[in-house]
Amino acid sequence: MGHEHHHAHHHHTHGANKKTLTIAFFIIAVFMFVEAIGGVLTNSLALLSDAGHMLSDAISLGVGVLAFKFGEKVADYSRTYGYRRFEILAAVFNGVTLMIVSIFIFIEAIERFVRPSEISSHGMLGIAILGLAVNILVAWILMRGGDTHDNLNMRAAFLHVIGDMLGSAAAILAAVFIMVFDWSWMDPLASIIVAFIIIKGGYHVTKDAIHVLMEGTPTNVNIDKVIRLFHNTPGIIGIHDLHVWSITSGQNALSCHAVVEDNLSLKDIQKILKNIEHELLHLGIAHMTVQVEDRDHVHEDSVLCKINGHQHHEHHH
Repeated sequence: MGHEHHHAHHHHTHGANKKTLTIAFFIIAVFMFVEAIGGVLTNSLALLSDAGHMLSDAISLGVGVLAFKFGEKVADYSRTYGYRRFEILAAVFNGVTLMIVSIFIFIEAIERFVRPSEISSHGMLGIAILGLAVNILVAWILMRGGDTHDNLNMRAAFLHVIGDMLGSAAAILAAVFIMVFDWSWMDPLASIIVAFIIIKGGYHVTKDAIHVLMEGTPTNVNIDKVIRLFHNTPGIIGIHDLHVWSITSGQNALSCHAVVEDNLSLKDIQKILKNIEHELLHLGIAHMTVQVEDRDHVHEDSVLCKINGHQHHEHHH
């Protein structure tokens, strides 16, 4: 029961996420061009860097939409998890692009500090304010329509847009200072702030995505609680070869060997496993594979596993 319920929920958010991302993608892509042209016309690096940020946003949202599309492809024999992993590859690609964009902005900004250039601040202010409005709209759309908390793809998109908002705010401030005090160095300063935001976001997204690709333990799973669940279940003597990993963000899996008491019937064991499966859903794990063994058919070293609790991670095939 737990299984079906969870999947229905997953599919609902999946569709909503895709629709939300698609809308956000179109709005951002259109405004990116507006801002890039505005940056060239007003000669503002802050606007250009914000447009660069929006470009990386548009790419990431576009890739996100594609990822959801691919993710819907059913599993086949050569890719038994379906195409859900594509989302994670998208996140890596995304994070790396962000870091590259920000390095370009840094270089250009340093040049501008050395040789300040003339900026038409009125146009810059107008476009920056428009940019802020667009970003607030997109952030609202993403928050209302998508799962920005658990889905790595949605979270990346959301962080991008928040970064964009700060970028637009920086450009607004810079434009005001240039209008009032004629401080043209405020423009490259604002673009450096944007670059910092971009590089920080890119680093975190990349780090999280690589963690998933390396089969690291999902950040939202408390492994001690999982072990305690098995150990506190009547009928189970101990577990070993425990692995917990993410298939894609928000979809976690577990496999282990469980040693059970000798006098249990198949029905008893199935009942125990059903309960554990249900409990694991609450701990953030939706896929469970357990190999059941009795005391006599255990690997020689399983006593050692039980003593060490969960330190034992080697593979035995």
